[in-house]
Amino acid sequence: MNAPAPKSSKDPKEPKGRPFRALKDLKAVKREIDDRARLEQALAAARLAAAARLKAEKELFAHTIGPVKALALKHLPGHRARVQRVLPAPIPAQTQRDEQAVMQEAISDDFDAETLLDTDESLSFRRPGMGPDVVRKLRRGNWSIQRQLDLHGLRREDAREALGAFIREANKAGVRCVRVVHGKGLGSPGKTPVLKGRVQGWLIQKQEVLAFVQARPAEGGAGALVVLLA
Repeated sequence: MNAPAPKSSKDPKEPKGRPFRALKDLKAVKREIDDRARLEQALAAARLAAAARLKAEKELFAHTIGPVKALALKHLPGHRARVQRVLPAPIPAQTQRDEQAVMQEAISDDFDAETLLDTDESLSFRRPGMGPDVVRKLRRGNWSIQRQLDLHGLRREDAREALGAFIREANKAGVRCVRVVHGKGLGSPGKTPVLKGRVQGWLIQKQEVLAFVQARPAEGGAGALVVLLA
């Protein structure tokens, strides 16, 4: 009769290779710990580098501007500096357009001035309600000439606009007496003063003009007018 086989001391239910897997798990845990340690070191190094860079920038700024002195806030109302801003003056564009339109409408080339001119040794004009002594005083030079406009060489349209602007600005400035030089027409075809009649008609249409006379010889004679403004 055969003897029974000896029983193995090892439990047949115990899984094979368990010690190997346990070692493998330990190595994985160690690698994870090492990776975390390296990451924390890298983050710490980055923080130190950023702090050093910020410090260097502050020191560079302070070195560039030099020593500074704190403001005495108690001397500032509300502890805030008040800076007064100077706003640009508004441009009265609409007013300028209105004035330009009024000027162009008020001066017409088709206006017949001859019926309103006094005929004597030289043509003159005085607005209704003004006495004849105004013209006499204007001829004698009782009012000193304060401004002058020379229309020599200008075309009709340019001369008309220049005269309208000149009268308007002189009146705004409080000027009473001006001289307008229109020329004697010596350079015109037929030596006829082209602008002379035009200027007289333009002046009569301007409400700012109270009277005008031909200038005295020393002031331009037949080539200029002395104008009295309101």
